[in-house]
Amino acid sequence: MTTAPSGEAEAVVATEDLTRRFGDVVAVDRVTFSIAPDEIFALIGPNGAGKSTLIKMLTTLLPPSGGMATVAGFDIAKSPAQVRRHIGYVPQLLSSDRELTGFENLVLSARLYLVPPAERAARIEDAISMMGLNEARDRLVGDYSGGMLRRLEIAQSTLHRPSILFLDEPTVGLDPGGRHTVWEHVRKLNRERGTAVLLTTHYMDEAEALCHRVAMICTGKLKAIGTPGDLKALYAPGRTLDDVYQVLIGG
Repeated sequence: MTTAPSGEAEAVVATEDLTRRFGDVVAVDRVTFSIAPDEIFALIGPNGAGKSTLIKMLTTLLPPSGGMATVAGFDIAKSPAQVRRHIGYVPQLLSSDRELTGFENLVLSARLYLVPPAERAARIEDAISMMGLNEARDRLVGDYSGGMLRRLEIAQSTLHRPSILFLDEPTVGLDPGGRHTVWEHVRKLNRERGTAVLLTTHYMDEAEALCHRVAMICTGKLKAIGTPGDLKALYAPGRTLDDVYQVLIGG
């Protein structure tokens, strides 16, 4: 289990009554929470719980219907361009160009993220090393395994040194070895760079192994927030995080 975040620094993400409606449907319902600058934080809930909608608001892809949120100190509604400069985002669907090599994808991303030309080569080499892609850098991405693809996308999304990285189900579809490798590189990014991480997941073992705190969400509402240990002690003593999920959210 990852150790708890340190310090009382200003939150890298802070929401207050954040809400998103689609017509009469309330997808995110007055959600309030915060994430520390050195924290790995998970949103756990069933499909349709509001996880992806919440991330889309925090990454400025969707405007909120109510409430407020800041990311890296910037209001998502008032300063969306500033928010985008300080975040990395890896969506669930893979987006790397399979007809380019890993290195070529990173060069393209460095340009898109406006990394200064004088710093691009060093940033790319650092990202390749950080994500363990040295041996695959010059291979076509179409030949990468699922885990390598995910690590490449994390490398691409952190070239500009974001304050927080958003990962939408980062290990879905990966085999156990690939999942554990992605976990280790996310831990390394958090530990060595101090990058905060907000991820969504359906895997309780992933949340428990990787995250400092987790938030259970269902029908757009937060049900509970805490460390995996605290949630187990409170809602399912002597049992597992899966049992906490069943108590708070059900089948």
